[in-house]
Amino acid sequence: MPAAARKPLISGNWKMNHTHLDAIAVVQKLAYTLTQADYDRADVSVHPAFTALRSVQTLLDADEIPIALGAQNVHPADKGAFTGEVSPVMLAKLNVRYVIVGHSERRQHFGETDSFINEKVKAVLHHNMAPILCVGETLDERESGMTEPKVIGQLEADYEGVTAEQAEKVTVAYEPIWAIGTGRTASAEDAEAMCKSIRAWLGAHYGPELAAKVRVQYGGSVTPANIAELIAEPDIDGALVGGASLDAERFAAIVRLGKDR
Repeated sequence: MPAAARKPLISGNWKMNHTHLDAIAVVQKLAYTLTQADYDRADVSVHPAFTALRSVQTLLDADEIPIALGAQNVHPADKGAFTGEVSPVMLAKLNVRYVIVGHSERRQHFGETDSFINEKVKAVLHHNMAPILCVGETLDERESGMTEPKVIGQLEADYEGVTAEQAEKVTVAYEPIWAIGTGRTASAEDAEAMCKSIRAWLGAHYGPELAAKVRVQYGGSVTPANIAELIAEPDIDGALVGGASLDAERFAAIVRLGKDR
């Protein structure tokens, strides 16, 4: 499948921002700003905090807004004595479509291992939702030439036991850790090189036909100023957007610059 046949996915990861009231206001403004042509150009998802999921779901469903609801995290167990956690069953009941797993902030700040992330990937798939699997390297790893070994190692572990049928539903987000929230962005050429390597790994493990279908996003200080250059690359199929997604106008501008290739 050529790159032009893969519809970009632009995802807004709001992290620990926006109350449920703020979230409603942002989605309402997005719905007012985006047009059908924008939705034809790219799939769009927003990932509010857990406390805002129900409010945003109600708004999206009631007004039939073509924006997908996403979650930022999940626990792999369906239920149990896991204080403070949210299960995939709970998310699925809220019509969550995409779930971010393996974000570098979860790996770094909360000690999440690839084994645990693998459990999350399989749990999300089991409940008919789609994981957005984040992979990426630190600045030290990049400067020492370890970018590809680090990312491929994460893929090897995070896809353990995932079937080809399941793998087709996973979006991979390449997020160099040194570019997240720093204002620094990998060059379009560097981002493309790593996204191409990710697709090559998928092809080697699941076959070229599946690899051609899977979307690979780029994440890391994505803004309206750099999205067009990034999305023009043949192996970059959208963006996982952090800070710039908190503002409806900036996020809409990113969606609009994700033009068909």
